[in-house]
Order: sequence, then structure tokens, then C-alpha cells
Amino acid sequence: MSLISWFKNRLFCDLAIDLGTANTLVYLKGRGIIVQEPSMVVVNKQTGKLEAVGKRAKEMLGKTPASLLAIKPLKDGAIADFELAERMLDFFIKKSTSNRSFLIRPRIVIGIPSGITQVEKRAVKDVVIRAKASGVYLVEQSVAAAVGLDLPISDPTGNIIVDIGGGTTDIAIISLNGIVFSHFIRTAGNEMDEAIIQYLKKKYNLLIGERSAEQVKMQIGSAYPLDEPITMEIKGRDLREGIPKAFIIDDQELREALEDVVSSIVNAIKFALEKTPPEISADIIDRGIILTGGGSLLKNMDKRIREETQLLVFINDDPLTTVVLGAGKMLDDLGLLKKMAMI
Repeated sequence: MSLISWFKNRLFCDLAIDLGTANTLVYLKGRGIIVQEPSMVVVNKQTGKLEAVGKRAKEMLGKTPASLLAIKPLKDGAIADFELAERMLDFFIKKSTSNRSFLIRPRIVIGIPSGITQVEKRAVKDVVIRAKASGVYLVEQSVAAAVGLDLPISDPTGNIIVDIGGGTTDIAIISLNGIVFSHFIRTAGNEMDEAIIQYLKKKYNLLIGERSAEQVKMQIGSAYPLDEPITMEIKGRDLREGIPKAFIIDDQELREALEDVVSSIVNAIKFALEKTPPEISADIIDRGIILTGGGSLLKNMDKRIREETQLLVFINDDPLTTVVLGAGKMLDDLGLLKKMAMI
């Protein structure tokens, strides 16, 4: 490595972050995605020390002794615990830069839901600045996703992006480097997990944890009937007898459990389509709806939306990374970043 290259690597360390309710991803300029971990920490209740962050913290969820507490610092796309969010983000930033020292503190582009309040935006900015950023740009997650997918957002053509995350579903209609209409609801992947927990508790008197609910959702959850039925054994605690028990359930039961959440997401998309200007509606007929975010991976989510909207629906190859990749691309295009950044 030349001396100039070494100096530049030490001088600059710009980052893009997708600070999600379920997962946090960090993109280091010139290196790509460095961190992709759950947005979770485990805290020692007596000392306040962080015992685990990210993947290790999620592995401990539901299995910690009384002295430890597993916490998600973000809820429904907003910061629920300011101090822990700052400590978690600081941990991820240090991990992404390999704890190296830099002569200039990094500029950070961070993706957030479109509908959060000014107070919530301020909280995100404060957390990032306190985590050693020199400047912070907030961009809507759906916009960042559009950039990450290389959609022609600068053209006079309408594109609709639906980002189904862990805490929120963010919908944006974009044209000419601007947002024509945006809509978001605090209903997404986490609500699917909770719906499964409540369904099993009500129907089978079976109590399962968050991790188990997420595994069930990923393995047999669906938004529309599957080509071949599938089943799964679910293990938990029988609430009547108080002992461990297992039940076999099928994909049809899981669709029933998830119906209210899936319907809320579909209805939010329909609402956005109703508010779309006629000329852009014509573009959407040709171009279809783009799904991204972890919630779009629910089996047949695209088929359900296609059935109810009669529009083409597409899911990109890696919906979990589109937001952070788009935010990362904006680091290389300051003009676009300034146009798309939220005030």
C-alpha cells in the first residue's frame, strides 16, 4: 500500500448504517458491509455492563439468568432506550473500523423510517453524533433501498418501494430524485412474531419465546397458500400443566395466525396506491411494486400482494442489505445525498 493510500485510509472513515429494529448493518466506504447483526444487547442488571451485543446477545435471548437482561434498544423503528442504543451503535462502529483511530471523525448516512416524528429523528441524530460521528445524514429507508437497487430515481418515472422491516413497513413512491408520496405503519416482522406467540397461546395453551416464533415464521409462515403443505413441530411450555410440550402445526394455521398483520401491510400498500398521481400509476402498472426488507421474505408475500393489487411484484435477491447498500452509494454521491436527506 502506498503512503498516500495509507494516509487516506487513516484520514477518512465514512459509514452508512441501516439502524433497524431487528438488525443493524454497517457499510464502510471502500470496504462494503462490515457488520450485519441483530439490534440487541444483554446487560448486567447489577453493574450495567454490556455482557453481549448483536448475534451473541440474540443467542442468549430467553436463556439469561436473573442477573442479565436481554434488551432491544429500538422499537417500531424508533429508539426505545437512548443510552443502550448509543452503546450498541458505538460497539458496531468500532467493530466495523477494527478499532482503528482516524484523524477525522466519520460522516454517517443512516436509514430511518419515513414516518417517524421530529423528536425521534433528533434522537437518532443525537445517538449517532454521541457515537463519534462528525456529521449525520438521515435518509428514508425506502429511498436508500431504491438507490441500492439501482432504480432510475432521477428519471421522470414513478417507482414504488415497499420496505418491510422488523418494526415498520415503509412505502415510498419516488420520481425525479424526490418522494411523491410516502406512508408507513408500525407493523412488520416483529408483529408477525408476536402474532404467532399469541395464536399458539390461545389455540394450544402453548407458550413459546421470541426466537422460537421467528424460527416458526421463517420455516412455515406464509402470506398466501403454498404449492405443497408443510408442517413443523413446535416446542414450548404447556400453560395448563406447566410442563414442556410439543405440537405439530401446519402452514395453514400459521397463515391464520399472521392474517391480521399481513392484511395491515397489504392495506397500507393499497392506501399508498390510492394516493398515487394518475401518471405515476401508469408507470407502476408497467414497472410493478418492489419489495425489500426482511419481512418480504415471508413465503408468498409477493403472491399475496399481486393477488390483491393485480400488479407485478418483485423481490430482489438480498432484501436485507438493500437499504445499507443504497446509503453506502450515497457516500459517493454527495449531491444526491443532500437532495434525498431528511431535514
